[in-house]
Amino acid sequence: MTSLYLHIPFCRSKCPYCDFYSCSDQLLLLESYPKMLLDQLRIELEAGWQGPFDTVFFGGGTPSLLQPQQVAEILDTVARLAGLSPGVEISLEANPGTVTVEVLADYRAAGVNRLSLGIQSLNDQLLQRLGRQHDSAAAHASIEAARRAGFDNLNLDLMFALPGQSVADLRADLHRLLAYQPQHLAIYGLSVEEGTPFAGRDFVAAEALPDEDGFADMYGLIHEQCVAAGFTHYEISNFARKGKECRHNQNYWQRGAYLGLGAGAHSFDPAEWGERRAVVNDLTTYRSRLDAGLTPAERVEGFTRQEAMIETVYLALRTAAGVDGEAFHRRFATRFEQAFEPAIGILAGRLQQVNGCWKFSPADWLVYDHLIGEFF
Repeated sequence: MTSLYLHIPFCRSKCPYCDFYSCSDQLLLLESYPKMLLDQLRIELEAGWQGPFDTVFFGGGTPSLLQPQQVAEILDTVARLAGLSPGVEISLEANPGTVTVEVLADYRAAGVNRLSLGIQSLNDQLLQRLGRQHDSAAAHASIEAARRAGFDNLNLDLMFALPGQSVADLRADLHRLLAYQPQHLAIYGLSVEEGTPFAGRDFVAAEALPDEDGFADMYGLIHEQCVAAGFTHYEISNFARKGKECRHNQNYWQRGAYLGLGAGAHSFDPAEWGERRAVVNDLTTYRSRLDAGLTPAERVEGFTRQEAMIETVYLALRTAAGVDGEAFHRRFATRFEQAFEPAIGILAGRLQQVNGCWKFSPADWLVYDHLIGEFF
């Protein structure tokens, strides 16, 4: 599988917890940005990247600041230059307050067939604490608009472990979101990242956030409620109805090939043991390199065989599918249990082998960072 990621690093205002590359002071570049993306695509195809693409993902930032006709132009050109596979999954992230029924219908007509709404919460007080620009009314309206526009593959983002949030608050959010019967739910426990405005704010000091037990209770509640509603907990932070797993993200977790276009985007080429490249986090530099006919992407990481095995395990054990023993053997010419015998011994009782696949339980995902350290 080969995927295409397009980073749209524009926001009307930047959320104080966000550490992704985005900016709110260069919105005038939105008009010319699709041309930059397509210029980069041409450069990358000339350098050896090949289609067709099986998934396309517009991420950000706020991709829904792009006009539908801009999205249509991008997709049409990608199809013409590189190809799109039959049944291609085309996802677009959107923020409440930036879309209407008419705009969403036009995105559908442009080719977008999977919509991801950044709801985060339906509690107005919590939305204000997060620095979100929408309120609960706008969140409800965006979900209803997506359904009226014909989106039948809908993801809703939900944040938890927020400053001042109670389990009852989270339960109320879950109840209201699940009532919309989305096909997918992505959950994010708030983490205070260094360099973000939140890192220096008193109201997100450690004592204002849920402690480890509170975090675990909230994570367990989400798992319980979503599974009861018919979802599969298929990755640490993701739930889906059968057949509605995000194929784009699954390709990431399987170390598949993906090309990233746009300032701040990353690419991965799995040839040999793998190489990762990144585009500079600066729109001015991005544009100047494209104007010079140069790729804006630079190599940031290469992998040895051992490093590739470790990353394969790190990504696979995040998922319910786990590490496929036979696939691991075909890729690395060694058995998983031989390559990581000490770690498997230490994790006995937690790491389970089921039908030839090694996996953790959702309860173990709560301490994933601790457990996975045994493989490094």
